[in-house]
Amino acid sequence: IAAMQPSTNWHLKENARDHHTSKFSSKELIVRRGQAFIVTFNGTEHPEQNLTFIAETGPKPSKLAKTQATFGISSTVSKESWSAVLQSTSSNSVSISISSPPNAVIGRYKLSVQSTSSNSSSPASLGTFVLLFNPWSSGDDVFMPNKAECDEYVLEEFGIIFAGNKNRINSFGWNFGQFQEDILNICLSMLDRSLNYRQDPATDVSHRNDPKYLGRVLSAMVNANDDQGVLLGNWSGNYEGGKSPSSWTGSGEILQNWKKSGFKPVRYGQCWVFAAVLTTVLRCLGIPTRTITNFSSAHDADGNLRVDEFYDASGNHLDRAADSIWNFHVWNESWFSRSDLGPSYSGWQVLDATPQEESGGIYQCGPASRHAIKEGDVDLDYDCPFVFAEVNADCMYWNYDPATGKKTLIFSKSTIIGQFISTKAVGRDDRVDVTNDYKYEEGSTKERDIFKKARKKLGLEDKFDPTAPTPQEIDQKPDISGKFKVAGPLEFGKDLNLILVLANLQSDAKTVHVNMTAWSTVYTRRPVHEIWKDSISLTLPPKEEKQFPIKISYTEYQQQLTTDNTIQVTALCHVEGGIQVLVQRDITLDNPAIDIQVLGEAKVNKEVDVEVIFTNPIDMEVMDCVLQVEGNDLLRGILEINVPPLKASEKSSTKFKLIPFETGPKHLLVNFSCDKFADIKTFKMVNVID
Repeated sequence: IAAMQPSTNWHLKENARDHHTSKFSSKELIVRRGQAFIVTFNGTEHPEQNLTFIAETGPKPSKLAKTQATFGISSTVSKESWSAVLQSTSSNSVSISISSPPNAVIGRYKLSVQSTSSNSSSPASLGTFVLLFNPWSSGDDVFMPNKAECDEYVLEEFGIIFAGNKNRINSFGWNFGQFQEDILNICLSMLDRSLNYRQDPATDVSHRNDPKYLGRVLSAMVNANDDQGVLLGNWSGNYEGGKSPSSWTGSGEILQNWKKSGFKPVRYGQCWVFAAVLTTVLRCLGIPTRTITNFSSAHDADGNLRVDEFYDASGNHLDRAADSIWNFHVWNESWFSRSDLGPSYSGWQVLDATPQEESGGIYQCGPASRHAIKEGDVDLDYDCPFVFAEVNADCMYWNYDPATGKKTLIFSKSTIIGQFISTKAVGRDDRVDVTNDYKYEEGSTKERDIFKKARKKLGLEDKFDPTAPTPQEIDQKPDISGKFKVAGPLEFGKDLNLILVLANLQSDAKTVHVNMTAWSTVYTRRPVHEIWKDSISLTLPPKEEKQFPIKISYTEYQQQLTTDNTIQVTALCHVEGGIQVLVQRDITLDNPAIDIQVLGEAKVNKEVDVEVIFTNPIDMEVMDCVLQVEGNDLLRGILEINVPPLKASEKSSTKFKLIPFETGPKHLLVNFSCDKFADIKTFKMVNVID
């Protein structure tokens, strides 16, 4: 054999079809573990005699570490190990069906063949192939019995991410692009750049058969902390020196930029960007994965299942606690079995690549079994207490006096955190609510019992906590109640009209001094700029309510908002002779609408015109208008179009051409920005026919 370099036919088309890898744009064979693939090669004299194959991966292949396998031709497929079954032979070529075990290490393999009949010969290389996880195979840890779910969570390149806040959920499209050119190679090099690989390459590679290991490693690699990973987080509201997190429309550009820059972290990400990139990487490797949005999400920094927020006497939300309540937070769920915990904990596992708290000394999070979170089993691996707090923590709102350092409890609530937990539906562009998969019904005794169980497991029940409020503080009853009502459209570019409604709950009159503020915030509710403040004093007659209209004009907020379009409005009510009452509301303003029209039928390899229509909603000119367009199988890369300035109320129409190259339902994503509005997003499903 050694005399002749065999030429190899990898049967790319047939193998890819059988292994659900046809969407990869690669000249290399890409197959899934636990399933046979065909390879034909020539240059062997008497092929059926004593051929030995060697499949190996990683820098130090070894049989012991399961990164090297040596196997001869057998009559049947082995379930436990690599095997080869003869398919056919001709005078000078041989076709072999090769199978890997369902728990094989994934990654790029070298395949060689050796003839044992001529003792002296060294193995001849047949080339390389890539082995991935196999959710279609019942022996695999990532096996997903429902085919429609495999299609969505492994093969679908388009996603919808939910954002906004619990009062007003909005959504935008995302191009995961896991099959785009070179993405698989970037995902594999991501594994080779992890801290674990750098410390001990051979051991790291030998663990790559385990989805929980890879999920945890990749949750660390998608953020730049610790390991020069993919994305640098920035929650300041100022994104100079990089791209604003809300400007991305897909993962492909981020991963390509990371590689192009010599693997320097890409600037900048926020939670949905980390989650979307992790979805891309895990789907690419064959682990079923989806993004999850949790509204009113707790970041419990000190692990006491309690989130403390502080306000000064004027009603300003003070940025002094490590704890916070985000309007929303996006993480991932990946589907695999948990042999380490037991069968009831298998299924969806929470992974989070957003760098919030260290775990095992680095910024990584998960996999935390979703079932363990629901049952309060916070002592199970990995990071269950943090995830449990994200959906269950109690909230304490304090008045804090910076001069004296004294804090007084205003009120506490156990039903605020973890609402409308959302993900995209399978096969449809709709929202599905999965809150009940994370916890029992809010306010039910079962839900409180689980909370107590979690506190007990964390040793919080027996420990005296000097920072906790006293039972007397918790039981205080306020004399008045208040709320902000929305009176008019919540649109960026229009004035914001609210009504503060205050009601006297007692049968004697109450004198109230109200300090009101409005701040622009990031979606994490971190205050950025003060927009407006006011104060009023009034007397509330017994059992009566009064209404106070509040108007914040577009000119007041326009300069102050971040790309999140978020305003936090607060009224701190000092009631004479009673306890303080805090009224607050987080408001997300909707961007103006943008519309996509496909003019005519979309056919494969035929030009089709697309029109994007935008009307300037404000009474001033907007400049520096840019339209960004992307969509898998509709165009390659990202199309950027400069749009001329638009006068007040002027309508613009931008036309461009597409040449789709695949049939089926495809998604076109559009992002429009100008000097007054950032990142107005929309998407359109385009059905491409033959």
